[in-house]
Amino acid sequence: MRNLLLLVSVLLTADLAAFDRPNFLFIIADDLTHRDLGCYGGQAHTPNIDGLAGEGMRFTRCFQAAPMCSPTRHNIYTGLYPVKSGAYPNHTFAKDGTKSVVHYLKPLGYRVALSGKQHIAPAEVFPFERSGKQNNPDMEAVDKLFRECRENGTPFCLFACSNEPHTPWNKGDRSKYPPEKIKLPKHFVDTPETREGMSRYLAEITYFDGQVGELLKLLGKHGLASNTLVMVVSEQGASLPFGKWTCYDTGLQSAMVVRWPGKVKAGAVTDAMVEYVDVLPTFVSAAGGKPAKVLDGRSFLPVLAGETDRHKSHVYGLMTTRGIINGSDHFGIRSVRDGRFKYIWNLTPEIEFRNACVKSPEFESWEAAAAKGDADAAEKVRRYKQRPGEELYDVSVDPLEWKNLANDPKFAEIKSELRARLDDWMTSQGDQGQQTELEAGEHQHRGKTEAPAKGGKRKARKKK
Repeated sequence: MRNLLLLVSVLLTADLAAFDRPNFLFIIADDLTHRDLGCYGGQAHTPNIDGLAGEGMRFTRCFQAAPMCSPTRHNIYTGLYPVKSGAYPNHTFAKDGTKSVVHYLKPLGYRVALSGKQHIAPAEVFPFERSGKQNNPDMEAVDKLFRECRENGTPFCLFACSNEPHTPWNKGDRSKYPPEKIKLPKHFVDTPETREGMSRYLAEITYFDGQVGELLKLLGKHGLASNTLVMVVSEQGASLPFGKWTCYDTGLQSAMVVRWPGKVKAGAVTDAMVEYVDVLPTFVSAAGGKPAKVLDGRSFLPVLAGETDRHKSHVYGLMTTRGIINGSDHFGIRSVRDGRFKYIWNLTPEIEFRNACVKSPEFESWEAAAAKGDADAAEKVRRYKQRPGEELYDVSVDPLEWKNLANDPKFAEIKSELRARLDDWMTSQGDQGQQTELEAGEHQHRGKTEAPAKGGKRKARKKK
């Protein structure tokens, strides 16, 4: 009898321990500029994300290392910067032997699943339980996962990966955003095409917010909300000028909202600088594990607990155009940012910077305006296509990075210090600059799980 009671006690303890370990629900958008969310001061109607921010913590300085879909997702799931993992161009794959979040959380007793957009390879590096519908989360599969985990007392880590608001911006209620009434960023050219595009883009952000709401309802349905760390991020900036495909903050900075009842103070806001590579070690730490020393990221659990408002002193970025749709053959960009200044190194300023954006109806309308003598449009087109070798910005007063201080002698010491840090980071990653850019093709397509997008020119969208 005594042995039987001891066995029952052990089993009950193990079952309670399973429920004590937090679940993780990571929700990611696709090509969403963080400033456009309501809780970040934007005009998009995002009640679910705004509500989540009120119940948890909003990060004002979250960054990723690459402003493109595939390297960004490899970055999150491996906890490694893109060149080290090998996944630095778009439509890329990680090096053989790389470990992902599945390998770190599964031994801790977790079911690790991904529902929605994938854009990662090879499969053996990312052995998720997979589901999805039209590149979006499969809510039926999510419902089943939550039910099973609740019934079995098994903790889960779910990556719910939306495809919105990626172009073609054909979802959501556009009537909420009349083109003539929306506000355009100061660095945009005011054309009918730009307003039309922004209207559709904002509507699709609201559609994404609806997906967030559905996922939160499923948590509540299964009684899992109180023991689930929910993290919502916006990915890289929108595929509009000066966002995606660039190392400006509009391209690299991300929204991050975290709710964790009983652990994260409601309504908290932090200026701690965190990166996407920090997500994996944070989850491992929260699950009771010890993050591997090989990871580039560091756990920010102390930030979530409100114990500190500091995490990293510098964050890094890189962009390669080789192999992307309508990309320059080899235009590499590297960047480093501290709490105030951003330094950008354009490896080949002598060639034109190109990507899919320059074939968009929005950008082409800018070029048309410039051709008709619009000086403002001409300057913005020039700035987008022609980049100097070095750029330096005081992002504390110039968040759109418009006044280049790189040649101002007053900032020479700051530029030198940031360049040295960037050089050290590149060395630590095995990043050889231009040589790494030229080798980008060797890191694409092998073992893909998704085919790259077809075509280079985005067709003008029909009005509905």
